[in-house]
Amino acid sequence: MTTIRINDTTLRDGSHAIRHQYTADQVRRVVRALDDANVEMIEVTHGDGLGGSSFNYGFSHTNDLDLIEVAVDEAKNAQIACLLLPGLGTIDDLKEAHRRGARMVRIATHCTEADISIKHFQAARELGMETGGFLMLSHRISPQELAAQARIMVDAGCQCVFVVDSAGALIMEQASDRVAALVDEIGEEAQVGFHGHQNLSFGVTNSVLAVRAGARQIDGSLAGLGAGAGNSPTEVLAVAFERLGIKHGVNVEKILAAAEDVLKPMVDRLPMMDRGSIVQGQMGVYNSFLLHAERAATRYGVPVADILQEIGRRGYVGGQEDMIIDVAVALAS
Repeated sequence: MTTIRINDTTLRDGSHAIRHQYTADQVRRVVRALDDANVEMIEVTHGDGLGGSSFNYGFSHTNDLDLIEVAVDEAKNAQIACLLLPGLGTIDDLKEAHRRGARMVRIATHCTEADISIKHFQAARELGMETGGFLMLSHRISPQELAAQARIMVDAGCQCVFVVDSAGALIMEQASDRVAALVDEIGEEAQVGFHGHQNLSFGVTNSVLAVRAGARQIDGSLAGLGAGAGNSPTEVLAVAFERLGIKHGVNVEKILAAAEDVLKPMVDRLPMMDRGSIVQGQMGVYNSFLLHAERAATRYGVPVADILQEIGRRGYVGGQEDMIIDVAVALAS
């Protein structure tokens, strides 16, 4: 029987959906519920990772390092992880997160830029941290090209490379073929993971196919809370995998309660497959752009879907949030 680990990103990717306004008390309650449900890894940071609280990405309500410390204090069994984007977060940030109790880091780069993660993986391994690598917008390159980027991460010290569908653009075999290519390249040396989004409603399906292709870590978030149309819902993943005989160790009843009774009352708006987020999946637009595009649409009187379509045509990637205003101004004029 296949055994996998379900990672929960409610307190990181979910931060996008609430404009990074998590409080320490909310983090404590979510961690308690996830820990009680036997979730083994809980990711906690600003949506854009360590150092993400900024004018360009959005300011956090509470410093993410403080949130990590709260999460570590609350968790009895779960490992607390953080996310780092090289060029935004620094190795000093990583060392401080480790000092606060984070024991895993996922280092995220654009799918063609794995080489900028090398020193960060090396630093994390020197600290004794578990390491994961995020190859974002994985739909942008072929499975073979993605596998070559995964090789760079593994050689640098990455222990699990994730095919990250940052736009919710991958459909079925487009996801599993990428996972299979990574397994062929690094399968004996590191694990492969999958991080899905729901823009075209394939997040859970893609996760199942990823496991069948050899993935051993799968990401979700409670109630799908996350960027764009949201992530694969952790509670749905747990039930689907249980139905399919895929072992994961998460307590299904408790994870359902965590989503329904703990997370949902905290948030004013859950992600949905609306016109804007569907266009993101259609055009391959980075999911964290959605709320930025909505604000620009309101300010300049341009339909949000038009902004996202133009962003897709221009091929913008994570880190270019400030250029969304340029698109809105150009369309308005």
